[in-house]
Amino acid sequence: MAISDNLFSTIKDDILTGKLKSGEKLTEKVICNQYSISRTPVREALQKLEMEGLVESIPNRGFFVLGLTARDYEDMFTLRKLYEIQAFSWAVERASDQERESIEELFELMEFYTMKKDVAKMLTINMNFHQMIYKASHNRILANLLSSYQQMLKYVDNTRKNYNNYLLDVFTEHKAIYEAFNSRDVDAGVTAITTHLDNSKLRYLKSIKLL
Repeated sequence: MAISDNLFSTIKDDILTGKLKSGEKLTEKVICNQYSISRTPVREALQKLEMEGLVESIPNRGFFVLGLTARDYEDMFTLRKLYEIQAFSWAVERASDQERESIEELFELMEFYTMKKDVAKMLTINMNFHQMIYKASHNRILANLLSSYQQMLKYVDNTRKNYNNYLLDVFTEHKAIYEAFNSRDVDAGVTAITTHLDNSKLRYLKSIKLL
């Protein structure tokens, strides 16, 4: 991975976790000294962050952290649902036999660790399950976009602290998605994904006490 990509990921994590606050200035010289790198990868990383809407470049002043608001995250849930439905539809049509086997294995692991109430394992498998569907859509642009949403949303999902309370619900929602995929039923998949992501959004809103 290029130096600028590593730096981009590091600063992005710092913004999404709140280590870097909205309005905070990102000075190239300070970042260069902090990470012992030249200005070129720093500029590349900051430009990439600007493209993702996480920082803002103000002429003659520099780069400033924008961060994401509660509305941004709510909108992200809505957009993710729309794109994930399309990814699922393409995955049903385009998935290879090997990809279908991988999705089946992930679902079986999800069921196993749900029964064991292993939250840490479930969180990882949950993300991998969705990632595998994105990959099986065989559309790199869509897969990358959904992966970006998924990564951003995980930082504000305060329900992760109380994930055990939702473990069976989350498994049941994924089971419906898997069964629709396995039977190649796009309509059932649309319903299952809509239910899962709408419920995920509700759990998020409750966690930040907006419901």
